[in-house]
Amino acid sequence: MTRLVRGADGRMWTVRGRMSWANMDGADDFEHDVAGGHGPGIGMISILVILTVVLLVWRPAGVVVPGWLILALVLLFLFFPARWALRRPWTIVAETPGDLDEHPPERWVGTVRGVFNVRQETSKVARNIEVYSLPNVDGPLQPVD
Repeated sequence: MTRLVRGADGRMWTVRGRMSWANMDGADDFEHDVAGGHGPGIGMISILVILTVVLLVWRPAGVVVPGWLILALVLLFLFFPARWALRRPWTIVAETPGDLDEHPPERWVGTVRGVFNVRQETSKVARNIEVYSLPNVDGPLQPVD
């Protein structure tokens, strides 16, 4: 996701977002830091698979499993991987090469979690650049040397 934005002062800015597959330092909230590693997730998936197999194998011969139950189990299995993919951290970068006269090159970098949030923040950053010639200091982006 890349956008070219012209600032109020005439400089051209490139605003881009990139998904990060690895969690960066400080990108996680406190609640995610408590259970470090992949062990708890693997354990929960294992328990869910075992309970599903037990449900389907130990049923009496005359019981018919409705299709909606199978669909509900499939949706339950897909919920957490889909949530994980949609909540990945994104790195947003706004940079300008500057111009030779007054303005030096600038680079602003920040992290936003989630696909929908990154779209909103990218739009806010682009709008702030168009109006004020800089990203908002109170937003997720901070200047980098």
